[in-house]
Amino acid sequence: DISPALGNQITALAASLVVKVRAGQDDQSPVDAFMQQYDLSSTEGVLLMCLAEALLRIPDADTADALIADKLGDADWESHLGKSESMFVNASTWGLMLTGKMVRVPSSLERSFLTPFKKLVSRSGEPVIRQAVRQAMRIMGHQYVMGNTIKDALKRARDGDNRQYRYSFDMLGEAALTSADAERYFSAYQRAIEQLGRDHRTDAVDTVDAPSISVKLSALHPRYLFSQFGRVLDELTPRLKTLALMAKEAGIALTLDAEEADRLQLSLAVFERVYRDSDLDGWDGMGLVVQAYQKRALDVLARLGEIASETGRRLPLRLVKGAYWDTEIKRSQEQGLNGYPVFTRKINTDCSYLACASWLLARREIFYPQFATHNAHTIAAVHLLAGNNQGYEFQRLHGMGEELYSEVIGEKNLDLPCRVYAPVGSHKDLLPYLVRRLLENGANTSFVNRISDRELPVTEIVGDPLTQNLEIQSKPHPHIPLPKALFGAIRDNSRGLNFDDPSVLQGLKTQLESLPTSDLSAAPLIPGSKAAKDAPIAVTNPADRSQVVGQWQGADEAMVTTALDNAAKAGPAWSNTPVRERADCLLKAADLMEQKSPELLQLLTREAGKSLPDGWAEIREAVDFCRYYAASALQMQPQSLPGPTGESNELTLHGRGSFAAISPWNFPLAIFAGQVAAALVTGNAVLAKPAEQTTLVGHLAVQLLHEAGIPKEVLQFVPGEGRRIGPLLTADPRLSGVAFTGSTDTAQAINRALAARNGPLPALVAETGGLNAMIADSSALPEQLVNDLVDSAFMSAGQRCSAARVLFVQRDVAPKVLEMLEGAMQELVVGDPAMLATDVGPVIDAGAQKTLLTHIERMTKEAKLIAQTPLPHWHEQGTFVAPSAFQIERLDQLQKEVFGPVLHVIAYRGQDLDQVLDHINASGYGLTLGIHSRIEDTVERIRARARVGNCYVNRNMVGAVVGVQPFGGEGLSGTGPKAGGPHYLHRFVTERTFTVNTAAVGGNASLLAMQPALD
Repeated sequence: DISPALGNQITALAASLVVKVRAGQDDQSPVDAFMQQYDLSSTEGVLLMCLAEALLRIPDADTADALIADKLGDADWESHLGKSESMFVNASTWGLMLTGKMVRVPSSLERSFLTPFKKLVSRSGEPVIRQAVRQAMRIMGHQYVMGNTIKDALKRARDGDNRQYRYSFDMLGEAALTSADAERYFSAYQRAIEQLGRDHRTDAVDTVDAPSISVKLSALHPRYLFSQFGRVLDELTPRLKTLALMAKEAGIALTLDAEEADRLQLSLAVFERVYRDSDLDGWDGMGLVVQAYQKRALDVLARLGEIASETGRRLPLRLVKGAYWDTEIKRSQEQGLNGYPVFTRKINTDCSYLACASWLLARREIFYPQFATHNAHTIAAVHLLAGNNQGYEFQRLHGMGEELYSEVIGEKNLDLPCRVYAPVGSHKDLLPYLVRRLLENGANTSFVNRISDRELPVTEIVGDPLTQNLEIQSKPHPHIPLPKALFGAIRDNSRGLNFDDPSVLQGLKTQLESLPTSDLSAAPLIPGSKAAKDAPIAVTNPADRSQVVGQWQGADEAMVTTALDNAAKAGPAWSNTPVRERADCLLKAADLMEQKSPELLQLLTREAGKSLPDGWAEIREAVDFCRYYAASALQMQPQSLPGPTGESNELTLHGRGSFAAISPWNFPLAIFAGQVAAALVTGNAVLAKPAEQTTLVGHLAVQLLHEAGIPKEVLQFVPGEGRRIGPLLTADPRLSGVAFTGSTDTAQAINRALAARNGPLPALVAETGGLNAMIADSSALPEQLVNDLVDSAFMSAGQRCSAARVLFVQRDVAPKVLEMLEGAMQELVVGDPAMLATDVGPVIDAGAQKTLLTHIERMTKEAKLIAQTPLPHWHEQGTFVAPSAFQIERLDQLQKEVFGPVLHVIAYRGQDLDQVLDHINASGYGLTLGIHSRIEDTVERIRARARVGNCYVNRNMVGAVVGVQPFGGEGLSGTGPKAGGPHYLHRFVTERTFTVNTAAVGGNASLLAMQPALD
């Protein structure tokens, strides 16, 4: 709470800073001027960011030319020429304008209105253009990167006006993906600290005035994740302590950079363990970064205050607003969490920042606050809240905010110290990071952009966020709904679980421990049938076959006959039940599944071998299916059709009769529930047959549907061996259709069996696997590609229908990608799926294991082994298969899909992309296709030619979201193989038209009314 008087003083000081900055815009830094002209409200600004993110890492000329043409070719550069007073900006614009007209590309990539320009330039001109654009990107990088080495950065820090600042150097780059990456970053930090120590002792200043080092914890460990909590503490804290002791010896400070919200508690644990070490006593140099956009910011400060007080050391603390906002929003929505870890309005973050600043300034005896901001109002507020210039400093990013801070530092101004956050490293490695910073600070709502916009009144950009916030009725952003309400009025989103929250995990652990772990049973649920005659079959844990989970009994021939009789009798009444009532049953079933999540999760882990996150994701998918199909069915209301001669026509949809829903073991709840829900809500009676390996899961799902109101005769549970039960079902003419997910061979067998029947033609709704490929060109970010590839090929033990089986990677980058893939695979944890640290669990059974091991043995002889993940020493207790990657020469070396954690890699030449697509299409089937490229024309080219079910661009290929907008219309569309919709539900219904002749009532009038249309 700031008093009105102080608020007025803050606003006045902020306004004076803005006025001075605008008056001195002739001295504006090139990057600030460039960002003002090409801010992210312009198409050209976005295209430049895309180009900067990728160009310097592309080694081959053809892909570089394609990227330049893709990003620069059709932009309206002329509209920016002469609009800036900066010679740098105008020269850059002129170069971009020429580049967009001069670069030639293959005809498949040309845009028609650029063709006349491109034909004027010979091929020999392209290397010149390419080099010019690369150099422009390096110039952009130079404005933000302090130096390629720490020596270069220190030398630059002593030049001219740079001497007025303190510096915090960061050996920046992407997070470590492999142990080699972590070792390289660790060595870079060591060298930097040694160099800073030598330089600092030469200048003879104290720790506060000395340069400091910023350390990114995710760069020091390849698995910096909460799920790896114990391993990270054991392996990372010794490294961090080594760096801290070196910094102490060098007389400089060391600050831990902030990470994403799901790593906050891990970061605090690592920090506290090292900070409390008595070997660091007498040194006030170890600090960390706190993000004010996180709702936990004040709580974090309070906890750090306790730690600092208990150790008796002053803690340097850098307060920032935050750098991963869009990621935090997306992840929370994707995971279906209760809320967001960050504020959804920028103004709320500004208020949080001021609250944190005020709290810190009141505790300068235990904190040394460092306020990182480019906002004049924030600077003014901190300065006036402090009451003096003692015991704190400001910070800014290198290359940004120079004009603003030129009015802050120095005796003639506010005389406040400022430290520059200075990235160090190669432009190629740092430009992706640079782009993220530009995206944050170059957005049209950022202060860096607005301060130089003379069309904006000064009072508008220095407004008091506290006052503005009081005037807002809705504190959360009205256009960012909570994850539960993501789909609006269509349906509720399924409830997620935060696996990075210890309190949530402890609650789940308590619930799981209260459940029985054995003696579970499943049997046919067929009203009127006698008890099953078959002997019970034991269910064992795939991770440890000595653990008996329970048992199940299959249906015999008489039970199947009874089930078909029941369905034939109960079907008509169910079909005539109002669709609203049928949909309500599904909605109630979804709620029950969420209530019974612990029981379902335990079964998915112990019977199906799913990891905890995979199991929870499957529960969510099953819930989403129930709600989605309920919403979809409500759209299937009777429709009035045209009556050309005056009659009344009405189209209604009805269930076909009886459906067999045959589900697979790899998604024993989600696909099982999806098939059953779709058939039920459209008015069909259902005979649900689960996979033999996961009967317990199917049994519980059917019980929940019965509890939700589905009549027991309408939904019957018919477990049994597929080769025995399947023919009994498909041969009966009363069966109106089959919904099936599984192997292509089984689908073809079902199709033949249905076709051989006499009587009405049955429906077959089948989803089968495929030889799923991922294609990556040389513009892809290798770290992102490898992360997505590991997720797609090895998570869920490679047992997803959409898992990546083949990677086509451009030869120019293949060696680097394969090296990173090998390192990343060595970091995977194979083990008990009930443990949170486990990445890859067992395959489903001994049969699947044997098939996979046979294939791996063949590949070992015929292909080149890239990497193989180590198995736990006790792996023989379960059906484990080591994640394996092989390099092969041709796609036809694979005769069929390999359903498990085995990846095949083919290196291709850039000019052979069409041939790659021909080979993929020739394989005959592909459920999913992954594309990693920064070139939109390449993406569209692949999408247009590839004959596959679903394309995923610059992301993993698994984890599809259930469709959200039934029957078209505005809103989000279905995004994956599990996306339903009318084309799917209509397979479960039959159409009927009802016509009434109305000519006797008004046929002539109707015809007369239509006369103008007929004319």
